[in-house]
Amino acid sequence: MSVQIRNNVRVLGDGALTLVFAHGFGCDQNMWRMMGSHFAERSRVVLFDMVGSGGSDITAYQPEKYASLQGYAADLLDVVREFGQGPVVFVGHSVSAMIGALADASAPDLFLAHVMIGPSPCYIDDAGYVGGFSRDDIDDLLQTLRSNYLGWSRSMAPVIMGDNGQPALAEELTNSFCRTDPEIAKQFAQVTFLSDNRADLHRLTRPVLIIQSSIDPIAPVTVGEYLDAHLPDSTLRIIDNDGHCPHLSAPQACIEAMEAFLATLAVPHDA
Repeated sequence: MSVQIRNNVRVLGDGALTLVFAHGFGCDQNMWRMMGSHFAERSRVVLFDMVGSGGSDITAYQPEKYASLQGYAADLLDVVREFGQGPVVFVGHSVSAMIGALADASAPDLFLAHVMIGPSPCYIDDAGYVGGFSRDDIDDLLQTLRSNYLGWSRSMAPVIMGDNGQPALAEELTNSFCRTDPEIAKQFAQVTFLSDNRADLHRLTRPVLIIQSSIDPIAPVTVGEYLDAHLPDSTLRIIDNDGHCPHLSAPQACIEAMEAFLATLAVPHDA
């Protein structure tokens, strides 16, 4: 099976720089429509769906492969190797930020830099670390998701999107969750919320921009501060936004943060 079919890869625009965008749990590449269209005006933009999401080929899903984030990182490397041209900046939302970090550790020469939007290396509180959830919180979340995925989707989507005065976005996220195959979503949720990639952070030596919402129910500001303190070369930008998806609810602020970051990289941004 081709990588293009497996991950429903689309390429927009052209330029000296390639930006590869990866979505978070329960989402698909359409979530990047506002940011992707902006950067495609003068960069090569690569969009794709993780296997089991969006327009990906669901027959490619293998529970054993995707029992850890490494399976998704391997797919990301396939996408970058086939569709990346010139320097590549990876843009990952939520769990995809850590998938990008794992991919970089396997093939650091493929990436120039990373942009992490609402990232978290670990969702569970630990000694000296505030991830935002207790282990009991995560266990309850996963149990509810396993027993009533559609009900969980309808109740959690508005919480994840936040109170930003844009109710249509919460409805869009709900619909995106509900389009995802429930069995795949259940495994991906377990892999996501039980992951702990704190020990991997020191290996990501490329420049990293962390875009953090001022209010985020999934990855609080303390997580962004932790990442900024533990990544070798990072910049933290906290934007005024309520919710875990600022690329949808505050796209202009995300674009401005990215533009400033890209301008610091040693590569021409314009074609």
